[in-house]
Amino acid sequence: MNAEQLYADLRDGLEPWRSSTTQWVGIASGGAWMAERLQQDWGLDKIGIISSSMHRDDYLRRGSKAASARTESTSLPFDVTGSHIVLLDDVLYTGRTIRAVMNELFDYGRPASVRLAVLVDRGGRELPLQADFAAYKAQMSPAESIRLIRAADGSFSFERK
Repeated sequence: MNAEQLYADLRDGLEPWRSSTTQWVGIASGGAWMAERLQQDWGLDKIGIISSSMHRDDYLRRGSKAASARTESTSLPFDVTGSHIVLLDDVLYTGRTIRAVMNELFDYGRPASVRLAVLVDRGGRELPLQADFAAYKAQMSPAESIRLIRAADGSFSFERK
């Protein structure tokens, strides 16, 4: 999997979703990086960044360590109520991050619609969630992991374990 090529596929695939009423929101951190690239590539005025930290169902297990370790917090520089939101994430796996992000999003208002776009859908869902757009669908064992890496020059790659 070539992360740069998958990003280009995602950007091109999302082109029809662009409109003056669409708000682009990246899930911290990989999705936020993708939103920043879209902002640069498309000349978007503003993007949102959303964190799942405070709504995770494993918050008690991860505790304040996870909250203090997060590098980005939620920033939605637009009115969520009535907006058409596109959530961007790097890897969709169990669906638990998306559930947490939806709870966070609705803390800010009631959007008209929410769509989900991801670079990689790796299967293995634990919740009934799916992406509206996935640049790549992979079948990976639960023992495998993949995460998006952003280099100093802004280019993307994957780290697999």
